[in-house]
Amino acid sequence: MFTYILRRLVGMVLVMLIVAAVIFVIARVIPGDPAAVMLGSAATPEDVAALRTRLGLDQPFLAQFLIYLGQIATFDLGESIFLARPVTQALAERAELTSFLTMMSVGIAVAIGVPIGIVSAVKRGRLVDQGTVALAMLAASVPSFWIGLTLIRYLAVDLHWFPVAGYGPPDASLAERLRHLVLPAIALGIPNSALILRFTRTSMLDVMNEDYVRTARAKGLPPLTVILKHALRNALIPILTIIGLTTAVMIAGAIVTETVFGLPGVGNLVVSAVLRRDYPVIQGALLVVSGLYVLINLAVDLLYAVVDPRVRY
Repeated sequence: MFTYILRRLVGMVLVMLIVAAVIFVIARVIPGDPAAVMLGSAATPEDVAALRTRLGLDQPFLAQFLIYLGQIATFDLGESIFLARPVTQALAERAELTSFLTMMSVGIAVAIGVPIGIVSAVKRGRLVDQGTVALAMLAASVPSFWIGLTLIRYLAVDLHWFPVAGYGPPDASLAERLRHLVLPAIALGIPNSALILRFTRTSMLDVMNEDYVRTARAKGLPPLTVILKHALRNALIPILTIIGLTTAVMIAGAIVTETVFGLPGVGNLVVSAVLRRDYPVIQGALLVVSGLYVLINLAVDLLYAVVDPRVRY
């Protein structure tokens, strides 16, 4: 196990080096002078030259890249031009909201997708199965921003059950902040639950006809015990895989949801940085999201041995 984790960590470092190189190159092949774009048309040549020196853009390309790697190695993602503070600080200030939103969205997606997927597999070919598959396709086709706007229209504006937007006042309690995230979490969780539902159904169908499941039924065990203890337990690995991938996708997909609901999260910060051409923030956010994606994949792989003792690394 230790050797496997060590190999994966080395692989993660190599992956992050490639990601850092791609992000660095993309930020510099965009047409136009980044310093001039960030300062705007009213900036003087002296201001542009000073910002280029500050960002290290006046140095050779390879030297810029080596400096960039050195900053990443010390967890220094640079300083935001418009926020006038380190990028790590700006991301940390908004990480709480995005973390809660992602966890709530994943919880909703799993709560919808896994049980319905199990029922659909057990009732294979029946009206319930056909209806759930159709609903899954519909949920996967509907964009999250449309679901968000619909929820705002009926549950927030008409019924006043939830706040329309925002994250509450600065002195709001945790319960009040989480209440602001209910509608965004539903809007983000419903489309992603469709994929979990389909994978759960497929994985359950693969094990429902196995010998150990038929043996459990022949012993006279209750149907619920057969489904949950014998079938679901052996179908968990593909389900865990898709849940992990969905979690990583939700972190990136939170950008649209945060914009619709006016949430001051990491996604909203990235949108503002793109509009302002705040390259340090864009690079830092992309690098952090990529790192989280790699860590989630590692965590899912390690969970395989927990849910299935037959797995050996």
